[in-house]
Amino acid sequence: MNSIKSIVSMAAFVFVAMSVFGPEMAMAQDAEAAEAAASGLGPGLGAGLAAGLAVIGAGFGIGWIGSSAVASMARQPEVAPNIQQSMIIAAALIEGAALFAVVVGLLAAFVI
Repeated sequence: MNSIKSIVSMAAFVFVAMSVFGPEMAMAQDAEAAEAAASGLGPGLGAGLAAGLAVIGAGFGIGWIGSSAVASMARQPEVAPNIQQSMIIAAALIEGAALFAVVVGLLAAFVI
């Protein structure tokens, strides 16, 4: 129930933020003013969302891997070193993918 409340409150926050910052772009009279208003908000918002979602996804993935590894080590302590090694490799791969997503988001904001 708390997760539904947090999702609804986040959606409400995004709606309010877009309604506050959105009218600048909608009320611009000429193309130059509209482009100036749109260029300031869009790339930063996109980069923030990309970086945030990448970090949240990586956090969930690494947490899931860690909890599964600890449960497996508790069931079979004799194979704990092998499980730990596999867990570290998988966590490193997830972190690499998350870092790549953050870099792509920042490149989209500042370069493209």
